Order: sequence, then C-alpha cells, then structure tokens
Amino acid sequence: MALLNLIRWKNLLFITGAQYLIKYGLLISINAKTTLSNLEFIILVLSTICLAAAGHIINAIYDTETDATNNPQRVIISKIIPEQTAYTYFIVFSVVGVGLGFLLSHKIDKSAFSGLFVMISISLYVYASYLKQTFLVGTILISTLVCMSILIVGLFELLPAITLNNQQLQLERFKLVLHYTYFVFIINFLREVVKDIHNINGNYNLGMKTLPIVIGRNRTTKIVFVLSIVFLLILIYYSAVFTIKHPIALGYFVFLIIGSFLYFTIKILYAETKKEFQLLSKLLKAILLIGILSILLYPILD
Repeated sequence: MALLNLIRWKNLLFITGAQYLIKYGLLISINAKTTLSNLEFIILVLSTICLAAAGHIINAIYDTETDATNNPQRVIISKIIPEQTAYTYFIVFSVVGVGLGFLLSHKIDKSAFSGLFVMISISLYVYASYLKQTFLVGTILISTLVCMSILIVGLFELLPAITLNNQQLQLERFKLVLHYTYFVFIINFLREVVKDIHNINGNYNLGMKTLPIVIGRNRTTKIVFVLSIVFLLILIYYSAVFTIKHPIALGYFVFLIIGSFLYFTIKILYAETKKEFQLLSKLLKAILLIGILSILLYPILD
C-alpha cells in the first residue's frame, strides 16, 4: 500500500482513464483513422503511467523535507520506504517506461518518437531535483508534462496514419486532442499556483522561489483571478461555438464546467485561509475530471 501511495495510484488511474477516453471515447467514436492496435495502445498507456510513477517517486524523494513541513501526513520516504529503495523504484519505473516507449516507437516505424520518452523522463528528474524550486519555470514544466499524457495519444494514434487523402481530416481530429491538451495545461497550471499559495509558509522556510514567495500571496491571487477570467471567457466561447445546437452538451458545459469554474473564479478572489486554498485546489482537480469526461459528448457533436 505504501508503494501505491508513493506512485500516486489515483493520478495514474486518472491518466489511464483519460488516455482511454481520448482513443475510444473520442477518436474511435468519430471514425478517426488510428494507428495503434489494442495491444500497442496498452503498451503506450503502460509506458506513460510508468514514467508518471517514476516522476511521483523522484518528486517524493526531493520533497521529503518540504512535505514534512507542508503535508507531514504525506511523508513516505524514510518513514515507511527507505530512500535507497525509493531510488531503485524510480530507476525501474523509468527504465520500463522508456523501454516500452522505444519498443512501441520502433513497432510503428516512428523511431524518432522514442526520444519523447527520454525527454519526459529527464524532464521529470530535472523538475523534481531543481526546477520545482525556481520562479515559474517549474510550474510551466510540470503542467506541460501533465498535458503530454493527453497529447501523446494524438501523436501516436493520428500522425502516423496521415495520408494525402485524409490529411485534412486527421489534422482536424488532432486539433480536438489539442483542445483537451490546452485545457489540462491551464487547469493544472492554475492548480499548481494555488498549491504554492497554500504551501507558501513552508516553501518560504525551505528557500523556494515560487510565484507567491517572489511577488506575494495577494498579487499571486489576483493573477490567478485574472487568468481565470480569461479562461472562463474562452470556455464560454468554446461552448457557444461547439455545443450551442446540442442541448445535452450545452447543459454539461454551462452547468458543470463553466459553472464550476465560475465558482472557482469568484472564490479565489476572496480566499484567505490555508483551508480555503486547499479546497480550491481540490475543486480544480474536480473540474479537470469533469472536463475530461466531456469527451463522451463528442459523438453527438461530430
């Protein structure tokens, strides 16, 4: 159970579900030309979650002191799992993840794609060991890596299947995947900043240079509010363009996604306590899940 908590099994379950929704709930349901067989897709999923698990482990190793201050109940390294054992787990998951990525890339005759898995593995290590403590760079990098779990499905499924006859249609399908990639990036970026506000005192004592520490909590909160307004307008525009003729989809977007995000936007402006920021972080996680589940609506939108 300690290992499952260390690799954040709930996050891995979310990644797995999101990738299956992209392939079978979106691409297959709208008759996009896909590349991977069912077995090859399982290899892609396993590679992704192995790399994600490795990222969670190395992050926990370097966050032991931070978590002891901000979230003592989450500390696993040294308290339950020895640090050397955790490093072994990190190496094993990284090697398996990259190895499966190489296997899949060569299997579909796209050897260049294998470099993507190496890049992700290295980026996760660099983020945990150094960039997480830097001003904004770490936040942008981890948000990019999170949304890569969505984008990678589009890269492997759609791009190798492009021909002269279906090029335009395949690119249109790829744009749909990009829409979800942008959504995941923005929500995760906002959540990382809210978590930094929530952990500001502990992070400051540990010498970190997060956005709230550099410019102050109040200014950071206002920046999150402004970004939320901008994203809210984008969501409203997207809903008006793609769902206005479909009552079920329109209701889902307006009440569940836009409504929830509007509530977050209002609450972030007045949040002051650690508990309030913690709840807002959880709300963003729920919005991320609701947004991903909207993939199931695309068969009636296409």
